[in-house]
Amino acid sequence: MITRAPTNKMRRRALFVMSVMILLGFIVLIFRLWNVQITHSAKYRRLAEKQQMREITLEPKRGSIYDRNMKVLAKSASAWTVFLSPIQIKRDATRLEIAEGLSKLLDVDKEIILEKSKKKTYYEVIKKQIEKPLADQVLEFIKKTKNTSIKVELGTKRYYPYEDFASNLLGFVGTENNGLAGVEAYCDRILRGKIGKIVSAKNAKSDDMPYKYDQLHEAEDGNSLVLCIDEVVQHFLEKRLTMAVEEYNVKNRASGIIMKTNGEVLAMASKPAFDPNKPREIDPAKKDEINKIADPEERAKALLDYQNWLWRIPDISDNNEPGSAFKIITSCMLLESGAAKLSDTYCCTGSITIEKQTIRCWKPGGHGPQDFQHAIMNSCNPWIINAVQKLGTQKHREYFKAFGFTELTGIELPGEAESIYHPMSIFKTIELSSSAMGQTFKITPIQLVTGVNAAINGGNLYQPHIVKKIISSDGKTIKNIEPILKRQVVSEDTSQKVANMCKYVIEGGSGRNARIAGYDIGGKTSTAEKIDKKVDGQVKHYVLGFLTFAPVKNPQVIIYVFLDEPADVGFASILAVPVGRDVTADVLPYLGIEPQYSPEELEHMDINIPHVTGENLNDAKARLEAKGLKYNIVGEENEGNTKVVKQVPAGGSKVPAGSIIMVYLSEDTAIVTKEVPDLTGCTASQANKLLGQRTLNMRASGADIKLKGTIVKSQDPPAGTEVVAGTVVTVEFINIERVE
Repeated sequence: MITRAPTNKMRRRALFVMSVMILLGFIVLIFRLWNVQITHSAKYRRLAEKQQMREITLEPKRGSIYDRNMKVLAKSASAWTVFLSPIQIKRDATRLEIAEGLSKLLDVDKEIILEKSKKKTYYEVIKKQIEKPLADQVLEFIKKTKNTSIKVELGTKRYYPYEDFASNLLGFVGTENNGLAGVEAYCDRILRGKIGKIVSAKNAKSDDMPYKYDQLHEAEDGNSLVLCIDEVVQHFLEKRLTMAVEEYNVKNRASGIIMKTNGEVLAMASKPAFDPNKPREIDPAKKDEINKIADPEERAKALLDYQNWLWRIPDISDNNEPGSAFKIITSCMLLESGAAKLSDTYCCTGSITIEKQTIRCWKPGGHGPQDFQHAIMNSCNPWIINAVQKLGTQKHREYFKAFGFTELTGIELPGEAESIYHPMSIFKTIELSSSAMGQTFKITPIQLVTGVNAAINGGNLYQPHIVKKIISSDGKTIKNIEPILKRQVVSEDTSQKVANMCKYVIEGGSGRNARIAGYDIGGKTSTAEKIDKKVDGQVKHYVLGFLTFAPVKNPQVIIYVFLDEPADVGFASILAVPVGRDVTADVLPYLGIEPQYSPEELEHMDINIPHVTGENLNDAKARLEAKGLKYNIVGEENEGNTKVVKQVPAGGSKVPAGSIIMVYLSEDTAIVTKEVPDLTGCTASQANKLLGQRTLNMRASGADIKLKGTIVKSQDPPAGTEVVAGTVVTVEFINIERVE
């Protein structure tokens, strides 16, 4: 076969084809390079960095939370996180060994650990925030098994040293140390700090290269908060609320607010509460109840609903009708506008008709003729409704807005609810009438306290606030939070007149069970209907509240407590007032507000018993009589010099005036004992007589024993207790005369 040599033409064609192919190849290559280096450069840079670099997160220490006296309410301390580096695990047997071991130690499902151990990653968290003893056990397991793919790193965990103390207010944090409720959530950016990291280079085998290739970006610890809260005042409030829940079987929690008249919140609480160290744990009885729900989804929803109920802050998140406490605000409106004067009188017949609708007074038959002061003292609805007609809807709305009821207060807590009120388009005479007595609109407790505070403190509306100071991690002050005066709502003269009227509510009105010897206090009760929870068209659920402040002439503190749905529906004057009185009696002396006793009160003050043991009997008698004390002599008197060998109560202790002192003349004489009688329901004279018959003494507390309808509510020691003769029995009185 004859082969012809390629011609020049054929060579040129082949060369052209090759050139075109090479050119096309270069074009494709250039396009690919452009695509990688220009168009998708960021993507490929990230992929390269992921292959070449490893990041380790450095968790900052969350700032602490203190009360106003620098007592720690929340702090962060060392805790440990256990994680895996699955890419380092080469054998299935090793994965199984790790899963079984860590599952037992950390109480984590074995299958979950197995699943994580199969991932091609360097960081898979097994469990966060474990304590040091458990972390030591994990380290021992690593040492024993030589499984270096298990890592333990230091982090932080949030601790609340007082457990369920102020839990709704403080809130709690999640596993990532982020605030999930309360102050922790609202001030999260201030508290949490900035995350740091260590960036390490990796070699071709994916092992860390020497430390000289590390880049360290330090974490920045969070700032700390100093709250306006006073730990002692908060404890006073929580103690009394807990007692109220138990005594009155309150279904929807008992809550309260204590605020200085410059807007600083000294205490805010609700009971029952939760432990922020274990926020998802609930009361065992409630847990058993929820666990009886058969359907898993319904059971999970019931648990979550209950937890959310525990975590919420009723003082700022629940709005209800304010009830008669709002008459303090209405009084300010009437006096400031000139629509009413203190001397104005109106005859309450038991009802008033407005636009063909009859609104009744709480007192059948009415109060008869009365002036403004007595109308507030008697919480008379017809009087207020008649007076407010002169004010008019437009002026009412102007004052309503000025007192802050159409806006959020701005308190530093999450979940503050808005008020619900009539728009002006439908705010007519009947709505004006119902609103004047605190009905047919809803505000939050914090709005009520803020508004009433302005009404009695000289007319100044302050923004309520929780945070007093922000400090750095090294203790330096970053910012002081000063009281914020929004505006003056009414004159100082109007404010003082209204405060004085509230004083008479305590002396003879619905707050009569709140009298505290030596203190000049004002207040107002409220019985709020829960209209949206009617049963068969009838109101069955109430919020009973009591608001008090002191001193009347120069108010320093305002206190509000409320019982949301007590099981035994009664009146605020009987249920809520004693709670508020006890809180007030605890708080005022602590805040340095000294009692100023009237001459009548001084006459009934406790007396220091003189030491008469060892003295001549006649001298002892004279000294006891000089103090206004009675005595019972046990033993035979000698004709000579008879000595007192023992006295009960002991010398130096305090007893009410007129008490009986047991005087013993012989060491051989047996101490006389008596059984404490049941005084429940007795009047003061009946209780005193029963105790006197058994040579026991009575110390009265609570309501004025001279008022009609005042009876014994409780006693200490309880009935049936065997005590020595001469013992003082403390008797709490309550006035059961109905006043709204």
